[in-house]
Amino acid sequence: MADKDAAFKQIFEANSKKIYHLCYGYTGDDDAANDLLQDTFLKVWQNLDKFRNQAQISTWIYRIAVNTCLTYLRSEKRQAKDELTPQLAETRREEFSEKNEQVALLYKCISKLEETERIIITMVLDEVPYPEIAEISGITEGNLRVKIYRIKQRLTDLFNHYERL
Repeated sequence: MADKDAAFKQIFEANSKKIYHLCYGYTGDDDAANDLLQDTFLKVWQNLDKFRNQAQISTWIYRIAVNTCLTYLRSEKRQAKDELTPQLAETRREEFSEKNEQVALLYKCISKLEETERIIITMVLDEVPYPEIAEISGITEGNLRVKIYRIKQRLTDLFNHYERL
């Protein structure tokens, strides 16, 4: 049991920031992202004995997190961040420096992407290696590179649109 505790602690420390970013990308809400982070790692803990090392553990955890986020969004019956992000941006505008305002705007733009695009770009921002992203998303690495290019173009267009407002 002590081995499982130590392994879990190490896994949590290595992956929690990336999983939080993924959850935040879906919800746009700090509290909801933290709840989803906890739900994800509860499932990791409960299923740690079942992990077979067929993929990297981070890939396995991302899949759990994505499924947890999707289940949450379906149960809430809402589109991720559409209603939350404008309020979030408005209430915290005074708190943000210029750089943080741009980060908030980036998350607002990400919220306008399709579900799979949000997953992919969040992993890119977290510097997950492309082969791992391809495995998680179930597409070839070549197709992934084309998708990432298109997502970045779309984000640039969205970002420029909001910057003009």
